[in-house]
Amino acid sequence: MRTNKLFLLVPAALMIAAIASVTAQNRPAAPASLRLYVLDCGTIGSMNPASYDLKAEEIKGSLDFVTPCYLVVHPSGTLMWDVGQIADANFPADGSPAKQGVFTSTKKLLPQLAAVGYKPSDITYLAMSHYHTDHTANANEFASSTWIVQEAERNAMFGQTPPRQAQPASFSKLKDAKSIVVANKDHDVFGDGSVVIKFTPGHSPGHQSLFLKFAKTGPVVLSGDLYHYPEERSLDRVPTFDSDRDQTRKSRQGLEQFLTQSKAQLWIQHDSSVYSKWARAPQYID
Repeated sequence: MRTNKLFLLVPAALMIAAIASVTAQNRPAAPASLRLYVLDCGTIGSMNPASYDLKAEEIKGSLDFVTPCYLVVHPSGTLMWDVGQIADANFPADGSPAKQGVFTSTKKLLPQLAAVGYKPSDITYLAMSHYHTDHTANANEFASSTWIVQEAERNAMFGQTPPRQAQPASFSKLKDAKSIVVANKDHDVFGDGSVVIKFTPGHSPGHQSLFLKFAKTGPVVLSGDLYHYPEERSLDRVPTFDSDRDQTRKSRQGLEQFLTQSKAQLWIQHDSSVYSKWARAPQYID
């Protein structure tokens, strides 16, 4: 009887090992250096320039916004940065574009991740620039990742009064997720200076931007919503709906100094003219 049980256990063990091997083979190998996948999470139309303290004639490019999502792949792990404006679960069953108010999205986020070899359980860290609806739609899908958030932002997200321009249901699972709550300061994600979350409050209480140091492209800062239009930067205009406009100005001053010191490019996330120049997934920036 013991021998028969042994024979039964051996095939089971081999099957488990085979499944584990296939899973490991399907997961992309860690890259030698930092890379960034830019994912299409939609567009935002019918923008009102006055909300950004601008006149339509002052804006040289498109009035509308793009909404990218980003997968950062580091030799030591992965970081999801901003997760869209319409949840995958809310896309029409017939495959047509998803629309919610001024938001339009033609592609779900998770299939785009799968196309480059990743699923939510593969993602080491989740971080969002801020809690506004167009950045958090799929946050609950990454509740098994470690969430990196500024203390001020987390307090606002889960306070007694829900924050404006947010859909708390989209990030509700993060409340009990494993988290790194940053004490309102910069945070080096992987400890080597190549992926650094910059504390840039003002647009929201704990707004963040993201510094990335690529081997080929060089240093870059993803703006979050510190800026939306390039003209906010060139004309020194601040959105009327920021949680603290004076703090936004201070954050911008600090980031501009950092850009000069680091010689980093500033990529304004909502700017369609910048977005059109980026390599899009499944291609990557490195």
